[in-house]
Amino acid sequence: MNRHPASAKTGQCIVCGRTFPKWKLHRIGYLRPHLYEMIAAEVKDCAAESLICDEDLGHFRRRYVEKLLDEERGELSQLDRQVLDSFEKGASTVQAGAVIFDRNLTFGERVADKVASFGGSWTFILLFIAVLLAWMALNISGLFATPFDPFPFILLNLVLSCVAALQAPVIMMSQRRQEEKDRLRAENDYMINLRAELEIRQLHEKIDHQMAKQWERLAELQQIQIELLELRQGGRERE
Repeated sequence: MNRHPASAKTGQCIVCGRTFPKWKLHRIGYLRPHLYEMIAAEVKDCAAESLICDEDLGHFRRRYVEKLLDEERGELSQLDRQVLDSFEKGASTVQAGAVIFDRNLTFGERVADKVASFGGSWTFILLFIAVLLAWMALNISGLFATPFDPFPFILLNLVLSCVAALQAPVIMMSQRRQEEKDRLRAENDYMINLRAELEIRQLHEKIDHQMAKQWERLAELQQIQIELLELRQGGRERE
């Protein structure tokens, strides 16, 4: 025989009026004082024993935090609102933007990264010096009856100019994409730090609220003990 009725396992949200399991509901009296005051000011017949669901609680938390940030920073940025959205939904703030940015590389972008990586290495410098020395040595040493690029090496200057003209924009493409990745990482770090700050603030308020509740309970227990001692003392005096 089931001793607990089904209604004992469910409850009704004071805000939306829907019925939820008890583990999805929160007693409003256990919330932080400022959040409790905000809900009580907007919801009719709201009491400390009333229940609120996760969705509505997240909505009020988001509004409360948005109000705090607006008072501290003024107008909120798009990143701030993204953090508030994730804070309301309880989702992770970490962006996968940099990973997606790497996965969606085009063929030209991959080539640009390879060229920039190779062009900025000692291998390229030493290889380039070796090619220059070999080019000049072949045209000066007299191995060929007619040098293909006699002094002052006009063809070599043309080749070097073409290499520089092509290499520079390719490296700039890679640098621009790297700057975009750095921007995404900086935005991601900012959002994570802001989310951590909000979570720490919420934790501090919860701890302060719990400490206040515990002090109230301790004071109540102490008052009960004093009353019991007075009753015992009065009983002994009568005897």
